[in-house]
Amino acid sequence: MRAKRALHFVFKVGDRTQTSRFYRELLGMRVLRHEEFEEGCKATCNGPYDGKWSKTMVGYGPEDDHFVAELTYNYGVGNYRLGNDFLGMTIMSSQAVNNAKKMEWPLKEVSSGIYQAEAPGGYKFCLEDKESPKPDPVLKVTLAVSNLQRSVNYWSKLLGMKVYDKDEDKHKVLLGYADNQCKLELQDIGQVVDHGTAFGRIAFSCSKEELPGIEALMKKENQKILTPLVSLDTPGKATVQVVILADPDGHEICFVGDEAFIELSKVDPNGGKLLDEAIAADKSDEWFAKHNIPKSSA
Repeated sequence: MRAKRALHFVFKVGDRTQTSRFYRELLGMRVLRHEEFEEGCKATCNGPYDGKWSKTMVGYGPEDDHFVAELTYNYGVGNYRLGNDFLGMTIMSSQAVNNAKKMEWPLKEVSSGIYQAEAPGGYKFCLEDKESPKPDPVLKVTLAVSNLQRSVNYWSKLLGMKVYDKDEDKHKVLLGYADNQCKLELQDIGQVVDHGTAFGRIAFSCSKEELPGIEALMKKENQKILTPLVSLDTPGKATVQVVILADPDGHEICFVGDEAFIELSKVDPNGGKLLDEAIAADKSDEWFAKHNIPKSSA
């Protein structure tokens, strides 16, 4: 049986042009695949929207052994309200820091050699000015929680994550499924977690045989299941099975069957071209500007 592994974090984006520039030119990620959909996802991958949307996977390498970002774009939605739920993604890359400086992208030095940059939409990225010793420089995703011990119990005892580090003074705990994977950091903020409308989702893979057991355990423990076990079709690609959960603070968690996901997530060498073509074909910004109407806010 395959071990669980961290796959990606989902960001809702309202400006694909500037978002693409940030991830590709500043962070130095590449487009792994791009897909367009005419209607909303059965597992609400694009959020609670029924219309046309796109999904772009970007990262430093394939999801088989890299943690990547999923950028979801809902046509006609220009921006989303940030909450206090997503506290940042940490990447070890001196090249990203250099790129940001060359691009004159706003950088805030939060401590020696550590910088904070904001992606379009306000999502925070912590950039460590070092060369990563590992092929994947994405170190961790930090999420806010309102009760640290409760959250640690959920992620470690119910979802089987290993506790790697605790910082009681800073009210932080670092968890993960393996030493060589991107970690999940939980930060107690001492208040209710607000997800806004920009809320994301963190995804993990496991053997498809484990999915019914994960769902059954959550039912037994009276934990929230957002989407019961369901099959998702992507035209021309593998059909994957997923179950979507929510932790005690409402953070969305996707578990996907690994066997089919490996087929679905293969890198498409034309991914970047497909994204560029979709951006060029999307005339919504021009239409709204011509009619002097702002794009809708979610």
